Amino acid sequence: MFVYRCGTQKDGDIVNTEKQLSNFLDANGRLYAFPARRKMKICSLMFFSESFETGRIYSEPEVNDIINSHSTFNDPATVRRELCAYGFLERTTDCKIYRKPETCPTFNTTEEEH
Repeated sequence: MFVYRCGTQKDGDIVNTEKQLSNFLDANGRLYAFPARRKMKICSLMFFSESFETGRIYSEPEVNDIINSHSTFNDPATVRRELCAYGFLERTTDCKIYRKPETCPTFNTTEEEH
């Protein structure tokens, strides 16, 4: 079960992403479509972000591999951009280095900001 948590969240959101995304997951627990609706998109980004270690440095190919291992729709570029846009990942200006920040966005803050 994927449960999105972050110890430094301001409002302590805990979201059961697997339950929220049940209509988007295949039998192996991989996302088969990237949701268009904002609420579901945020849940899917939370789902992906759980696969990254906080503070660890990732290359773009490593990020793509992680995204592709948790999805079947084969569009890691879109997911990477959205993860960065919503604050679930940070990247350098040349887009070669990625990391999960120490402070994770919450469901409520991502809803308000976007």
